[in-house]
Amino acid sequence: MSLYQKIKAAQDNKDLDGYLDCLHEDFVFVRHQSGTEVIKSDWTPTLTAMMQSDALEFNNQRCLYENKDIMVEHSFMKFPDGSSEAVLVVNLLKDGKIIRVETGATPVK
Repeated sequence: MSLYQKIKAAQDNKDLDGYLDCLHEDFVFVRHQSGTEVIKSDWTPTLTAMMQSDALEFNNQRCLYENKDIMVEHSFMKFPDGSSEAVLVVNLLKDGKIIRVETGATPVK
């Protein structure tokens, strides 16, 4: 099973532990709004809240490219705060896990 298939299954099933297992110990998320970097332990509460929310939706989710070094995804997301964005996600990979995520997003109505 590819890493994309694992992460998508975790998202679809709102499986927090499965999702966190796809993240490298040295994981960093780069916020597209500010460019600030968030480490795995600081990202986990945000991820937990999003996964526990019935309002979080992934639509038209697809993997554009994946190899052992990088995975690029695109989806339309609806967030618990009611906002919606078209989201491009670039995942850098190390040891079969996601070590760094950078996103680009465009608000959609």
